[in-house]
Amino acid sequence: MKPTLVMSAFVAAAVLSAGLVVAQDADVDRSQPKTFVKDSAITTKIKSKLAAEHITSLGRIHVDTDADGVVWLSGSAGSQEAADRAVSIARDTDGVRGVKSHIKVHPDQ
Repeated sequence: MKPTLVMSAFVAAAVLSAGLVVAQDADVDRSQPKTFVKDSAITTKIKSKLAAEHITSLGRIHVDTDADGVVWLSGSAGSQEAADRAVSIARDTDGVRGVKSHIKVHPDQ
């Protein structure tokens, strides 16, 4: 019975430590926890505002914020007006220092 318990503990430790390594790799570029929280807050605000617009194509727009407060928009929109609205929403969000848009317009979506 002891070998089974030891082996179970070893497997559990290996699984947990592997999860920690993956979690750490995902945010290697985030050297300051406060910066990461601030960036996440900006991204969340913008995503919430985009969802509130109820424009279907805005749901295909991806939002990321870098450590300097610059928002990066990517993905696709059904019209140029929808793409422009996403940029406008991002620019009007507190904490945003700049917006880089790589949104592609696909009218047939």
